[in-house]
Amino acid sequence: MSRLLFTAWALSGVLGLSAQRATAQVQKPVPTKGRNISITLTPLKNCKVYLGSHFGNSKALVDSAFLNEKSQGAFKGPTKLTGGIYFVVSPQFTIQFELLMDAEQHFSIVADTALKDKAVITGSFDNDLFKSYSAYTVSKGSYLTQLETQFRGQKSKEDSIRLRNEIVKTDKELQDYREGIIKKNPRSLLAMLLNSMKRPTPPTVLPVIKGKIDSLYPYHFVKEHFWDEVSFNDDRLLRTPFFEQKLDDYFKNFVSPEPDSVISEVKYMLLSARTGKEIYPYLLTKFTNKYMNPEFMGQDKVFLYLFENFYAKGDTMLLNPASRKTIIERAYSLMANQLGQPAPALNLTDTLGKIAPLYNIDAPFTIVAFWDPNCGHCKEEIPRLDSMYKAKWKAFGLAVYSVNIYENEIPAWKKFISEKKLGPSWIHAYETKEAKVAGEKAGQPNYRQLYDIFKTPTIYLLDKDKHIIAKQLSLEQFDDLITAKRKAAKG
Repeated sequence: MSRLLFTAWALSGVLGLSAQRATAQVQKPVPTKGRNISITLTPLKNCKVYLGSHFGNSKALVDSAFLNEKSQGAFKGPTKLTGGIYFVVSPQFTIQFELLMDAEQHFSIVADTALKDKAVITGSFDNDLFKSYSAYTVSKGSYLTQLETQFRGQKSKEDSIRLRNEIVKTDKELQDYREGIIKKNPRSLLAMLLNSMKRPTPPTVLPVIKGKIDSLYPYHFVKEHFWDEVSFNDDRLLRTPFFEQKLDDYFKNFVSPEPDSVISEVKYMLLSARTGKEIYPYLLTKFTNKYMNPEFMGQDKVFLYLFENFYAKGDTMLLNPASRKTIIERAYSLMANQLGQPAPALNLTDTLGKIAPLYNIDAPFTIVAFWDPNCGHCKEEIPRLDSMYKAKWKAFGLAVYSVNIYENEIPAWKKFISEKKLGPSWIHAYETKEAKVAGEKAGQPNYRQLYDIFKTPTIYLLDKDKHIIAKQLSLEQFDDLITAKRKAAKG
């Protein structure tokens, strides 16, 4: 069985310490400076070993120690490390065993590479506490696994009931053990880790409101209590293997993808984390990367919220120049094309050399498609768009404003339109070099910025007033949305 901390049993929800063995109390420590963790790791000699830590979903080496002829060395430094779950790493960069980095960071380790689960840590209350915790949970967890295996293979109803009752009883013992350590050692690192790992148990008894059972009550209960006892400004959360997974699960299962709902959660977490030296920039970066190019349409509004309320107010100092430039440019690109806003004006030149204004189109819906005649994906998608247009959209007056973004290939563009017989009723347009130069001299943003064109094809759907309804969907999703909008309009 794996002895890695909080992986085998903690993540499965079966955590705890027995009431009898969780009697140790946190003693008031003597203040110490820096870190001095002596280590004896046999049989390694005359080599470097490393100290690593979890950091969100990744791992990082944070210190090293040289082992002498007697296999002795020390992880030393003038500053303390952030508390959390750490591990000793061999010269071959394999993890030997895990440990808790306590507040004092003046303790000793004696271990053997052949007996990784027998490491002895002296002088650290948190590691003493964990040793008892680990022994108990491994024993109980193994027993629980045996019970569950027997239960799954049991055909007798009587034995199934007996095994189920024993499973419930054993699980409760584990839960009580966990609560015991939290209650008796509330300031310990282990208590903090156990609290941050908790997943609320949905209530089985549902309330009745106006004669109807509230079936959503378990969902709301779990969401409301999901972060109980978790302080988002605690940098130690990053030094665990489970915090980020819990965070991702929360946004996936308990937060509506609607951007305003996401913003509410992000705002609370970032403001709560503001005083955290490491976790605040980590969360800000995580949310920025997630919503700069989001999974769901419209969630780029979350990125704009982050830009306007954090980066624009000084937090760009957290970034290097390249990242700062990317974020600022991306924000200004997205500001002009949010859902519900009027689409930026397009006054481009058609295939006959005439100006074709987007806002002159009179149609219940308008598709604006930006593409490149040399783009392989465009060569597949634009003819598919034309097929869908001819089969369904043309009949109810939908218009297509088709833009060639590659002005150096006008002959190839016109040839592709002719060969594929692309929508004779479409407006095919491009920006001339003269118009592009004139816009640059006038300091005007170009349509590539205004429509956030960083890949092709880029497609938008506009309503009759040229407000943006949707963007960056598949053609099938655009069709479903148009169908739904038409149905709703008919009542």
